[in-house]
Amino acid sequence: MEQINIALDGPAAAGKSTIAKRVATTLSMIYVDTGAMYRAITYKYLKQGKPEDLDHMMKHTTLQLTYDASAGQRVLLDGEDVTDYLRENDVTAHVSYVASKQIVRNFAVQKQKELADQKGIVMDGRDIGTVVLPDAELKVYMVASVDERAARRQKDNEERGISSNITQLKQEIADRDHYDMNRDISPLKKAEDAITLDTTGKSIEDVTNEIISMVEELK
Repeated sequence: MEQINIALDGPAAAGKSTIAKRVATTLSMIYVDTGAMYRAITYKYLKQGKPEDLDHMMKHTTLQLTYDASAGQRVLLDGEDVTDYLRENDVTAHVSYVASKQIVRNFAVQKQKELADQKGIVMDGRDIGTVVLPDAELKVYMVASVDERAARRQKDNEERGISSNITQLKQEIADRDHYDMNRDISPLKKAEDAITLDTTGKSIEDVTNEIISMVEELK
C-alpha cells in the first residue's frame, strides 16, 4: 500500500493523541502531535508575561519536534526541551486563546504541512482534516461525552502529578469546546469527508483497532 496521511480531529480529551500514537506505532508511521506545538507556544507566551505583541514573539520563536525510541516525541522550543511543561494547568487554560491567533496558527500550520509532505504521517488536532491536511487519505473525527473526557483528563493529570478537580475539568472542557468551535480562525469542525468515531465507553485498543480497520478498507 502506498504511504498515506491520517488526520484525527476532535475536541479536547477525546483521545486523539493517545490513539494517534497507537495507530502510528501499529502502522509504522510517524506521529505528529500538533497540540504540543500550540502548547509550547502558549508556554512561551506565559513565561514572557502574556505579551501583547505576538508578532514580535513569533518572529523570535523556533520550534522543532524530535523523536526518541524510549521517550517518544519531544518538543524543542528555542532550543530548550519543554515537553514536560506542556500539560501544566496554566498552559491548558490558555492554549485555546493563544492557538486562536492568526500569527500563531500560520506558524504552526506551515510546520505541520512541511512534516506531512513526506507522507506516512498520523496527525491529530482540531483543524487537521479541514485546514492542515485537506487531502489526507483518511480523516477521522473523534468525539466523546464531556463526563468521560473530564475523567480522562483527571486521570492523565494524576499520572503527571498535577492536581485537578473533576467538576472544574468538566466546565473547562465545555468552555473550551464552545471557544474552539466558535473562534473565527480555523474553528473546530468535522471535515465533510471525515468519519465520526464516538470513543465514549471504548477502550484504547478498541478505538485503535477501529481506525486500523478503516485503513485496511483503503487498500
